[in-house]
Amino acid sequence: MPLDTTLQLLARARGLSAADIATAIPRAGVATVSAWLRGDKMPGKEQLDALARAFGVPAGALLAELASTLDPARTQGEHDLLNAYRALTTRQQGALLEVARGMAGSDKAKPRRRSK
Repeated sequence: MPLDTTLQLLARARGLSAADIATAIPRAGVATVSAWLRGDKMPGKEQLDALARAFGVPAGALLAELASTLDPARTQGEHDLLNAYRALTTRQQGALLEVARGMAGSDKAKPRRRSK
């Protein structure tokens, strides 16, 4: 999830306005926080740490999407799969995970003995 979406969700969940958030962030006014929420600007490290404290989450959680895009171990297919998964409903995600786990375990399944 992009940082601006994460910030919007956290602000909504905690009932905080851009002005409320700005009071907790050093050197960030309401206009700057609003730009973060729209995705027009990115906060610096010190401001990210302050945002994490204000929302009560680890700073890494705010940047999880950015970090995953920088992960050289992930293939484009993995990124595509993750984006598709995130577009599903919770129920669809559960069904997809069940299928994926079954497929992943199919190579490890022991052959069944035939009954005589």
